[in-house]
Amino acid sequence: MILEPKDKITLSNIRMDKAHEFFAEARANLEKDRIKTAVNRSYYSAFNAVRALLILEGINHESHDGAVTMLSLRFVKPGLLPVYIIKKFKVLLSQRTDVDYGDFETVDAADSADAVKTAGDIIETIDNLRVSLIKDISKPSTP
Repeated sequence: MILEPKDKITLSNIRMDKAHEFFAEARANLEKDRIKTAVNRSYYSAFNAVRALLILEGINHESHDGAVTMLSLRFVKPGLLPVYIIKKFKVLLSQRTDVDYGDFETVDAADSADAVKTAGDIIETIDNLRVSLIKDISKPSTP
């Protein structure tokens, strides 16, 4: 996907807003003991944060595995993000898959609370890098 820098920033902001919206939904569902929905919203909040970061590089992966791969290649491998982000994201993906498609209860309230906390950590870490990258993208180029 080829986008102008301002369009990348706009799309990144939209996706990060969605990440925050889904995170608020995750917390609200956790408070109401809707543990499966809290896990689902936790994962999707983190997924949207990942997509908000990737679009700044012009990467528009909508697949979950593609997002993991590109996040690892573009941001973890070069040392811009810590390795634990990928590990935590994969745990959230696995939990989300279990609650959405599994036939048996595989998460409890403690797992759900941990998913919400993990998503918050991922969003915060990614957003800190994202804001830094946006500042770099927004700097006027000197001839």
